[in-house]
Amino acid sequence: MIRFLQTAGNAKKYILGAMLLLICGAMVITLVPGGILGDAFGFGSIEKGVLAKVNGQDITMKEVNDTAQRIGRQQFGGRSLPSALLPMLRQSAAEQLITQKALLAEAERMGLKVTDAELQDTLSKGQIGQFLFPNGKFVGDQQYELFVNQQFNMSIPEFEQLVKNDLLLSKLRAAVEGPVSVSKNEVEKEYTRQNTKVKFDYAVLALDDVMKQIKPSDAELKSYYDAHKQAYVNSIPEKRQVKYVVVDTARVASQVQVTQGDLQSYYRDRQDEYRIPAQINIRHILIKTPLPGPDGKVDDNALKAAKQKAENVLNQLKSGGNFADLAKKNSDDPSSAEKGGELGLVNKDQLPELSKAADSLKPGETSGLVQSSAGFHIIQLIEKHDAHLKTLDEVRAEIEPIVRQQKAAALADNMANNLLTAAKTQGIDKAAQSKGLEAITSNLITRTDTLPGIGAAPQLMDQIFSAPDKAAPEMSNTPQGSVVFQVTDIKPPATPTFDDIRARVESDYRGDKAQQMLAQKTEELAEKAKSEHDIKKAAQQVGATYKTSELVSLSSQVPDIGRMSDTGSVAFTLPEGGVSGPLRIARGGAVLMVTDKQEPTPDEFAKGSDQLRESLVGRKREEAFQVFATGLRQQMEKNGKIKVNKEAMNQIANAKPDSGD
Repeated sequence: MIRFLQTAGNAKKYILGAMLLLICGAMVITLVPGGILGDAFGFGSIEKGVLAKVNGQDITMKEVNDTAQRIGRQQFGGRSLPSALLPMLRQSAAEQLITQKALLAEAERMGLKVTDAELQDTLSKGQIGQFLFPNGKFVGDQQYELFVNQQFNMSIPEFEQLVKNDLLLSKLRAAVEGPVSVSKNEVEKEYTRQNTKVKFDYAVLALDDVMKQIKPSDAELKSYYDAHKQAYVNSIPEKRQVKYVVVDTARVASQVQVTQGDLQSYYRDRQDEYRIPAQINIRHILIKTPLPGPDGKVDDNALKAAKQKAENVLNQLKSGGNFADLAKKNSDDPSSAEKGGELGLVNKDQLPELSKAADSLKPGETSGLVQSSAGFHIIQLIEKHDAHLKTLDEVRAEIEPIVRQQKAAALADNMANNLLTAAKTQGIDKAAQSKGLEAITSNLITRTDTLPGIGAAPQLMDQIFSAPDKAAPEMSNTPQGSVVFQVTDIKPPATPTFDDIRARVESDYRGDKAQQMLAQKTEELAEKAKSEHDIKKAAQQVGATYKTSELVSLSSQVPDIGRMSDTGSVAFTLPEGGVSGPLRIARGGAVLMVTDKQEPTPDEFAKGSDQLRESLVGRKREEAFQVFATGLRQQMEKNGKIKVNKEAMNQIANAKPDSGD
């Protein structure tokens, strides 16, 4: 959606905040539990290419694909999307679009509206207003259209509708979340939970120590095997023998010759990839200007103070000050300040105001004050480059291995197909010999084994273990290349006798018995600790290890117990002297007794409660809106106002990104 957001570098952050707040921040996307696959009603008259109807409005497959691509580009910074992720992204996009349209419909039903005046007011304020309404004056329709097209890849009507939708959803969210509040008691209870500290004695029983005590007889193991025989049915997996030939792509690639014509053809077809836009590398010192207040106005005094500070820094530079040192000391752009103000090479259109100022400078020269939406800048030009097309010689090292791999893959694929054809008529051995390749016969293997010369290849193993015995040769693709194979023997799965798997039976028996004994001993430990109110003595009686913790909080970790927010959280519910019940810990059991408990004081609560209150309110508001959105989806589905095209839904995972037109 936003090309600008796909570029790298420090430059984009000067308008990123405003754009995200305006365009993305208010966008409400709610994934309803159960997912769209469970929401499919009979689609009746829903047209082909339409995924769903929400309150009579279509959601097309094209919208889903476009949204999925947009999400992917934003997540991957504009890089190509892995094709395997597209099905997941499409489903996520479908969820987002259905829920968004449902929420917009509800906002309209409630009588919420966004006027043209509100739209203009939104666009004229904040940092984005600096671009569309510099000095309070509209840039004009032509510049407006150019800005929207370049920065958002949208038409003006699409852009303005998106902003209106965001404003409408913001009003809906405000209406739903407005009544949400938290009581002082809730804040106090949560503050106490988060800030209480405890110290405790505890006793630990290790599962491994318990297991050492278990020495089963043959009779016990045989009895266990008979009782659990069903668990061992066919536990000896199916095994197969296979004859195969590998067409190794890397080996083929080493024999491939890449000609100048090959490189020229590849380069000519992809010249757009090697076009470099006009770029500059500058140092800058930024003195931020204040943002507009709720009324859209900027504090004049603060603005004057920022300008005065910038002029002071400029005077220091004119007096011989070192630019890098002054940037580190004064710049309000911390990521570049630590590098002496240097931004690195950036496209000129990313920094329009700064690029314009840099055009009049020679390398090493420093500008006067330059104002942007972020504040006042002083820039120093390091280097600049005109837009140009990289020559073939410049990209030769980059593209030669790609061309070689492509030619090798095509040649290897052709070789493998010819080999397969020959193997079906002559047999694998003769076919391999005629191609100068080696046919290999494996030992009996299981599905999880690997074949020599191939390594891990799940797809190949699936094909091998689904092929009928002595069926015609088949071909499979692997990371190493193509494999032509034929199954020559099958040994079906079998149920082992007791003698075959005595060691496994003993391990299973000891594991089960140890868990039972651990539970009994931990229960005994807890009972003794409670009855005698002495956990150290109880530990000695049952053979447990006695330990003492430090004073810890809910976010702490304690040896053997682990995170206190998990198993150890019981300690915060006990009074001083309180003993827990039996606790399950990693590879063992434990019991603890609280020896010290320190709750936060009223003064501590008074100092920290405001921040916690804001956090709790935010959390409750988000929960309230999620509940609202979920309920709305369910109700609209029940009333038939959300209908999903089952056929279109089934196409989501396999549809091409541009389908659905």
